[in-house]
Amino acid sequence: MPRQFDGSRVRAVRRRLELKQKELGEKVGVSAASVTRWELGEDFPKGEKLPAIAAALGEPLDVLFPYEGRADLQILRCDAQLSVAQAAAVIGASRVPVSNAESGRRRLQDAYVGALAHAYGVTEEELLAAQDVSFGSRQAAPPRNEHPPTPRTVGEKINYLLQQGYTDRTPPSDEQIAWAVNDHTGMPSTTAEDIAALRMGRVTDVPDAVRAGLAHAFQADVALFQDDAEITPEARELVEAVQFVRSIREGDILGLAARGNEAGLSPAAITAINKVLGELRNKLPDLPDER
Repeated sequence: MPRQFDGSRVRAVRRRLELKQKELGEKVGVSAASVTRWELGEDFPKGEKLPAIAAALGEPLDVLFPYEGRADLQILRCDAQLSVAQAAAVIGASRVPVSNAESGRRRLQDAYVGALAHAYGVTEEELLAAQDVSFGSRQAAPPRNEHPPTPRTVGEKINYLLQQGYTDRTPPSDEQIAWAVNDHTGMPSTTAEDIAALRMGRVTDVPDAVRAGLAHAFQADVALFQDDAEITPEARELVEAVQFVRSIREGDILGLAARGNEAGLSPAAITAINKVLGELRNKLPDLPDER
């Protein structure tokens, strides 16, 4: 299965960076009109363009464009930023062997495996495993739990909280997170560039003061931001509860109730919801507006 592309997410990140559509297009080699169509959901970029888009927006590829299951041959090729024609040129053949293997029609010849693995930046074993996924001879993904894999590094935890806690609005920028951390520590402890490096996994060594500042920014226990400390079920429930409350604020849940029940929610239910709202309205970071 190819990577998931969400044009509205690309637009939100681009605007957060104050990057124009033309500027993003220039970075990835397309026109501003193409970027507009992507963001409106009228068209989708080619898979081999996704790494360049993620890099231009300063986002980890797997965070901005996730995919279900294990990587298949198409994902390996696209992540290497190669078209089918370019991959075919690597093995000195027509497009047919590459296309047949990706579509699960005919496996790659042994003579092609080493060259493609090198071009894709993987081992031969990884390439053959991806080929198995393309052919469906190996389960494409283990049964998924109700929740995504547990984030363990500080950067993974920041990404998790940004993804899960801000589904209905633009998440805070790296600059805003850095501001909140510095406001808590009372000194310039980090920068937007530092936060971006954490989220992209380029940096893993985090001072205790910054960990404490991140905990304050996300209203979480400081122990959460220790290495290998897991996001607990309670923390997950908090994020889900905030999402639920936001749905109520926007009228989503009330609208669904109205379609299924003319009477809507009972007074008791509304009272309970208001109680939850009061308890949770201040649980996410109180960050300054973007300027």
